[in-house]
Amino acid sequence: MLYLMKTDMMKTDLIDRIYECSFVPELWPDVLDELAHLVDARGGQLFAVRDKVLNWITSSSLTEVFEAYVSEGYFHRCGRKICLFMENKPTFLGELDYWTPEQLEANDIYREFFRPRGLGWSACTGLAMPTQDNIVFTVERDFARGPVEREKIEVLNELRPHLARAALIAARLGLRSAQGASSTLATMGLPALLLDADGTVLDANELTSSLQEHLHWRSQNRIALTDKTANDLLWASLPALGQSPEAAVHSFVLRGKDGLAAMVAHIIPVRRSAHDIFARSYALLVVTPLTARKAPPVELLRSLFDLTVSEARVARGLAGGASLDDIAASGGVARNTVRTQLQQVLEKTGCTRQAEVTALLSNIAIA
Repeated sequence: MLYLMKTDMMKTDLIDRIYECSFVPELWPDVLDELAHLVDARGGQLFAVRDKVLNWITSSSLTEVFEAYVSEGYFHRCGRKICLFMENKPTFLGELDYWTPEQLEANDIYREFFRPRGLGWSACTGLAMPTQDNIVFTVERDFARGPVEREKIEVLNELRPHLARAALIAARLGLRSAQGASSTLATMGLPALLLDADGTVLDANELTSSLQEHLHWRSQNRIALTDKTANDLLWASLPALGQSPEAAVHSFVLRGKDGLAAMVAHIIPVRRSAHDIFARSYALLVVTPLTARKAPPVELLRSLFDLTVSEARVARGLAGGASLDDIAASGGVARNTVRTQLQQVLEKTGCTRQAEVTALLSNIAIA
């Protein structure tokens, strides 16, 4: 029992440090080192690309290696990131998830770059944001150690939603340190509000004026979301951040008056030294648009970071018109397992029945 409590405390501390990195990117190297340590890897990296501009940061142990990787053109030539985005799965993946052993042996970048440096195995995830930010996290393991085991990849997957939200903010800031609350909100380029622990708005940027259909101002700088389901999720999530941050729902849909998914809201906890920038702020509420009026399910699913791999598979199946039996059969699992996963999807999307979540993820109106 004491071991489990200690493990939970260590996990909570790491999650807090991940969110701290949203605004204090010079702390990423230590967090990337810890992620690598969790899976017995040498180090980790974060790459963020928007409008063909690459920003990146790495563990100190791999700084020299990845300076060469970028400066010598290997990043742009490497097919690993293309495979990650083509797989389009909310998970970390190893090389053997998208290449055969023969293809890996024939890969010139692995032969020329990674293996001569003692590397050659990794666990990576790609995040294609609706904001046009493309983000890649990777941990690199020594070749002699062998591929990253599935159970270790699952450890990374538990942290992936938090990494995704933190990286979204860090990428919008260009992996540069936040320079004061108002300046940071203006730089973000997305509607954003700073909240205290009671949900009072302490600061907001001008882009929040575009949320008139979705957000109403109340007295004493309080807000309410027009979408009642989203509003309930917001006010349930805020206190949960202080109790069990890994269990709280941080990303949820904002529906328009027609009931269709229009935007996704993300709650980013303000943690540790980030309070030096945001004073008594408790969380940042940032809203990302769905770029198409009738957004495809994949775009919406990419934005809902809290869905696990299994839950996303169920959601994708429902959006495509599959029944629970179809989803169970295609995944080789019991129908009861799929029903349990569906229940989690319902809770995380704020839906109450299967027809509602199907309509939401297909972005069609429901009677």
